[in-house]
This record gives sequence, C-alpha cells and structure tokens, in this order.
Amino acid sequence: MHQLFRLVLGQKDLSRAGDLFSLDDSEIEDSLTEALEQIKIISSSSDYQTNNNDQAVVEICITRITTAIRETESIEKHAKALVGLWDSCLEHNLRPSGKDEDTPHAKIASDIMSCILQNYNRPPVMALAIPIAVKFLHRGNKELCRNMSNYLSLAAITKADLLADHTDVIVKSILQGNAMLLRVLPAVYEKQPQPINRHLTELLALMSQLEQPEQYHLLRLLHVAAKRKQPEVVQKCIPFLIRHLKDSTHNDVILNILIEIAGYEPVALNSFLPMLKEIGERFPYLIGQMARIYGAVGHVDEERARSCLPFLVSQLANMEHSFHHILLLEIKSITDAFSSILGPQSRDIFRMSNSFTAIAKLLTQQLETTKARSSRKKTKTLVNLSETPFNKSYVLRFKNLHNVQYLMSKSLALHTVLTKSMSSDDGEIVESGDMPARIILSETDPLSQGNDKLPFKANSDRSQLRNSSVSHPSIIHTESENLPETVKENCQEETPETTASPVEYQDKLYLHLKENFNKVKAYAVEIGKKIPIPDQCTIEDSVRSCVAKLFFTCSLKGHYCLYSKSSFILISQEPQPWIQIMFLFQQSLFPEPLSIQSHSVQFLRDLWEKTQADGAHSFETAMMESTFPQQKDLDQVQLHLEEVRFFDVFGFSEAAGAWQCFMCNNPEKATVVNQDGQPLIEGKLKEKQVRWKFIKRWKTRYFTLAGNQLLFQKGKSKDDPDDSPIELSKVQSVKVVARKRRDRSLPRAFEIFTDNKTYVFKAKDEKNAEEWLQCINVAVAQAKERESREVTTYL
Repeated sequence: MHQLFRLVLGQKDLSRAGDLFSLDDSEIEDSLTEALEQIKIISSSSDYQTNNNDQAVVEICITRITTAIRETESIEKHAKALVGLWDSCLEHNLRPSGKDEDTPHAKIASDIMSCILQNYNRPPVMALAIPIAVKFLHRGNKELCRNMSNYLSLAAITKADLLADHTDVIVKSILQGNAMLLRVLPAVYEKQPQPINRHLTELLALMSQLEQPEQYHLLRLLHVAAKRKQPEVVQKCIPFLIRHLKDSTHNDVILNILIEIAGYEPVALNSFLPMLKEIGERFPYLIGQMARIYGAVGHVDEERARSCLPFLVSQLANMEHSFHHILLLEIKSITDAFSSILGPQSRDIFRMSNSFTAIAKLLTQQLETTKARSSRKKTKTLVNLSETPFNKSYVLRFKNLHNVQYLMSKSLALHTVLTKSMSSDDGEIVESGDMPARIILSETDPLSQGNDKLPFKANSDRSQLRNSSVSHPSIIHTESENLPETVKENCQEETPETTASPVEYQDKLYLHLKENFNKVKAYAVEIGKKIPIPDQCTIEDSVRSCVAKLFFTCSLKGHYCLYSKSSFILISQEPQPWIQIMFLFQQSLFPEPLSIQSHSVQFLRDLWEKTQADGAHSFETAMMESTFPQQKDLDQVQLHLEEVRFFDVFGFSEAAGAWQCFMCNNPEKATVVNQDGQPLIEGKLKEKQVRWKFIKRWKTRYFTLAGNQLLFQKGKSKDDPDDSPIELSKVQSVKVVARKRRDRSLPRAFEIFTDNKTYVFKAKDEKNAEEWLQCINVAVAQAKERESREVTTYL
C-alpha cells in the first residue's frame, strides 16, 4: 500500500487525507484493493458510527479511490474488494435518522454504488455486484433504494440473466411501492416468467397509482408476456387492456398488445369487438390497428368473417385516405379466405382501386345480398363484363389541396362491376339507358398540387395493395386475355404502373428495369440499410443552384419517439444522387418494373429536370446509363449525413428492417432520459470565453445535460459570466469544429448554435466529445419533438 494511504488509514490522520488528491492516479492504483480492505476494518469497528474523525477519513479515502478507479479504468481489478466493502454495509443500520440524514454506512454504500454500477456494461463486475445490490432494496432507505433501482435498470440492459435470478425480490420491491423497478421486468421476463406471472394480477392493480412512464413499462411487460402465448396470461391481460383503451395516453400501445394476442388467440377477443368499435369511433387514428384485430377475428370462421366485415367496410367509406390500404388489405384477406361471401365478383370489386367509397358501397350491397340469399352463387345486380359494351367512356376527377379539378376523358373498356341506381359525391357509377357509364374518382394528385413535395416511405407488407407511397389516381385495372384486339390496344395505351400488361415495349425505361429487375430490388434493399429514404423531398432554388430539402421521420413512432411529429431536415447541395436513390426505392416497392408513365416516376423526373444542367442527361437516360449511383456519390451522401450528425439520432434496425430514431432503437435508454432530473450525461467541458477564434481562452466547468437544458455549475469568481442555461429547444444546430488537415484524429471541440448565440466547447478527448455530441443531439431532438407534440395537441 502506498505510504500516504498507510499513514492516513493507519493513523486515521484527517489532516493528511487531502494530500491523497495530489498523487497521480497511476501512482496509487496498485494500492487501491489493500486500502479498501483497510477501510472495511475501520468502518466495521464498534465506535465508527459515533466517531466523526474516522467517518471523515473514510469518506475522503473512498472518494479518492473511486476517482482513481474511474480514471484508470481498473474496476475489474478492484471489484472484489469494492463489493466486499459494499456488502459489509448491509451488516449495519442504513435507515435515515429523523432529520433524513444518511447513516455513516449508508453514505459509504451510496458512494460505492455509483462507482460499481456505472459499469453495468461489464459482465464480470455485474456478476459480483448484483447479488449484493438487490439486498439494498429492502433495507429501509428510500433514497438508496431509488438510486439502486436506476442502476439495476441499466444493468438489465446488458445482463438481464443476472437479474433474473432475483426476480422474486424485484417483484416484491415493486409491490411494496418501488415502481421504478417496473422497467426491469420486461428484460427479466424472458428468463424468469413464472415469478412475474404469479403476481401479475397484483402488478396490474398498480396501474392507476403509477406515473405515465411507469405505466408504459408495465404495458411493455404485458407485450413481452403476450408474445410467449401463455393462456393464463392472456386471460388476465385482455380485460385489463380493454378497460384502459379509453386512455389516449397509451391506447396505441395497448392495441399493439391486442394485435399480438389476436395473432394466436383471436377467439379471445371476439366478445370485445363491440367495445373496440366504440373506441375506434372515439379515436379515429386507431382504425388501422383496429382493422388488424377485426381481420384476425374474421379469419376464425365464416360466421365471424361476416360479423367483422361490415365494420371494416363501413370504415373504408368513412376514414381518411391513409387508412384505406390497411382496411382494404384486411377485407380482401377475409374474403379470399371465405370466397363464398363475395363470390366470383370479388376480383372485379377490388380492381376499382382508389375509388374506396364505391368499393365500400359495392361490398356493402354484396354482403347484404349474400346474407339474404346465401344459397345463390351469383348476384343478379352485378352485370358481367362480357355483357357490357366496350364503347363506354370514363371521366376521372382529381381533387387536390387548392380545389383544382383535373378532368380526363378517354375511350376505354370498363372492366369493373356495374350496378343499377348507385351514386355518391366522391365516387359514382351510373348506367341508365344509352347514357355512357362513367366513374368519377376523388383523389389527391401530387402532380396537380403546384408544389414539389413527395412523400416516399411505404409500409412494405402493404405494398401489394399500394400503387405507391406517392398518392396518385388509378385507372381501372384490366386483364386483356378475354378482350377483343381493339380493346387490348386501347388498354395498353392507357394502363398505369399497376396493370399487368402495359405497352412498355416502347418504353425504354421499363425495358431496362425489366432486364435488371432482380439486381435493382436487391441493391435497393442493401443500400436502404446504409442510407435512409426521406419521407418528403422538395427542390428549392439557392443562390448558386438548386438544393434538395429532405425530411426524415421515424418509422416506428414509439412512446418516446424523437421524430413522430417533427422531422429531421437535411439540405443537400447534390440533389441528383438522392433522386436516384429514391427512384430505386420506389421500384423496390413494386412486383413489376416501373413505367415512365408512372406518376411517381413522372414526379421524380420533374424533380430531376429542375436540377438538370444545360446539355446534361435527361432523367430516363441517366437512370438507364447508370442504374446505380456512383460510389463516390454514395460516399458523399453518407459523409454529409455524418457531418450533420444524422447517425446520432437515427439508426437502421435489423429487427424492424427500417430506420428508427435513437429512442425507438434503444427503449431502455429512453426511460433514463425521460426520468425527471435524471441527467443524460454530465462531466467537465472547457468552454471558450471569448468569441474570437484566434484568442484561445478556455474555462473548465462541470456541465449537466438533463431535461430541456444544458446546465453548468457557476463558479465563485466574480469574473464568471452570469450566463443562463442553454435551452435545448432553441438550439438550431450542433457542429464539430473544423479540424486542420494535418490533424487526422477525431475532433475534441464542438459548437452549439442557438438563434442568438454560439457556444464553443472542448471535451477531454475524442471519445468524450462523441459521447457529448450524441447526447446533445438526442436531447435537442427530444426537446423539439416535445414542442411539436404540444403544438399538435393544442391545435
């Protein structure tokens, strides 16, 4: 043991204890285990609780030891001695006195706890620490218990199996009021479900007493439990979940659990469908999830299919466009499973594409007809195509956001279902005498909106029913096998991207994509893991040239999502590589090659032409001559994303197969970040005290990033500027300070820009700078998302 440690601990010399901080960490590192063992002896003496001198010596020595362990990263070397001292504290009184002051041994336990459990990502340390840590949960010290719960939650992230052995103790602590530990249960449930299942009813009874984050963790537990497909759990869960569906805070999460259950136990939800219908009418934004539950129950048997279809069909007529494809998918899936419900006309009905109101009316009529005349295979009200003349005309009317009407009239065979006396405002099919049948479709057409916005992302498992994530009108789908030659020619001339037989034989882009179809799809999948696809794209004029304004949101939009209401906005000086990436992504959504006639392709071509230099290749030529972007262009795109710190707040989830925000990819960290007063990161940074870059005057401060603020500890000096904390919602950007070319190492300095001030900070090293940058960017995104949600709620 180092001579100074021997002097201070051997003689309990308080006057020399402070000198320990003058020693270098490496100088005393070999003495730390022996010093800890000596402290254990001192703290176990009979008079320690009343000896102020000994307590002060021990407190100073522990502070010096834990600091040295952190700085030298030698926790694994000294963990056994540290845990041994920690364990000895359990032999003494830890309950605070009447003045809420910690006992001497509670202070030791608290100091050691932070040193040990901050290393939650080191399994050897956790293997020693967790069996001791859980014992502190029942020793009557609430503050110690609260802090312990925080650290145990972090430990559950990387080493849940170690906590699983103590599931009974954890559940008991929760039932005694330590609700913070609820966040641990989803992690340990996979390893030890039975202790939790035994107390599940008691845990669910806590729901009304919990804060919102704790309620979320309880629901996460139910979601994990539901995935294990245990009947006894399902019986306890469903009534509880249905009861809490009226709470708008968590009803989307609850529905996801019910969808999970519906996947393997749909009959259990059958009796609750009326209540689900009521909730759907009260919260229309939940209809997409409701549809999946109704769809699952509707697959049980034909009787339930007939009882579920009216609700789905009624919503098809009433809901906004974004839900139409989901509803149509569930309806088609049920009617395909029980073909007798619609009969052979089902294919014709669904070919009406985006005329959802007309489809809904036809489906309703057919359901009512088959219900009244179930013995009949065909319905007289439907006219067979072969009996219909082919010289009908149609008019498509498109409604957009500026009430502009776009009328098209062509001669084309109507391969659809015609009914007598049927009309509506949004979609109508009329046949009367010699009047030509007409179909009027109401739809939003991006090409006629007068702006350059293009929504891009699509739900891959719905892509068979989506013509594109770009909303666009669809002409009736035709099959040419049974049509006369003259009709085939007309159909081929006007068939859009979803038809089976377009005249793309003269479409060079179509032929090129057809020839390279598999390569394009495979490439799009791979590139989509490295480069995100924007939700929207606009082209704007700048001083020198055009720029692309790209909007990114999170695909999951979970409870703590950073980008569900707000967007990450990227301004790119190189729009064309992005347009090509978006084009390849569009192709990956379809089972057939895209045509130059496709509305999404036409829109991309318009974007391309706005960025096209004089004499440069046209969109079609560029896409054919270089099917895939040049590697240097991809490198530049990725470098730009890194420079704007995109990957601090977004990452590709292999499990989800999509780009998700930091919080949705790391839900276990979200609980820590969103806890009131819980810092995301804290530590020393150097702050530049003057604005001019050539003056290198820095001041070291201790900063804490928590909530919506970056705070610092104000010093005692009169020269210390009286700055307010940085409000994260006002931060415009966070950038790395440009490094010199000769310096190839990662930068240590970074800048924070607000609307009226620039802050310059320097971390102790490159690794620490990266940690600060990511945490600040996550916190800024979270603050702005919170503002967006508040505005949305207000509106």
